[in-house]
Amino acid sequence: MDDMYDESGQDWPHDPDGEEGSEGGRKYGMAVLSKKVDEGEDFPLEKSEFVEEFGDHPVRLNYRKVVSVADIFEHVESEEFETKVEFHHETGKGMRRGDLWEYHPQGKESETTTTR
Repeated sequence: MDDMYDESGQDWPHDPDGEEGSEGGRKYGMAVLSKKVDEGEDFPLEKSEFVEEFGDHPVRLNYRKVVSVADIFEHVESEEFETKVEFHHETGKGMRRGDLWEYHPQGKESETTTTR
């Protein structure tokens, strides 16, 4: 984790690139969030419950920057997700809204997007 940029100053409960965080291979952003929910068991899903359980977990955004699940969900407006697809859509919107995701569909970049 020496090359990781961590603006939160947080002592993570596990290494985001370790076995628990990445299952042996480095995972980023939405892939990290997606593996925390099970489509058949966890939906509908309350945002507050998800953040309570996983809020202090690290999410690698790119090769240098890691933020917490709670940092991401500060920008997610929905309070409940009926399906995993809705969870992905709303979380993606929140990540773009908070300038936490460099991916913008159809080439649309936010005015605040910067290279990390």
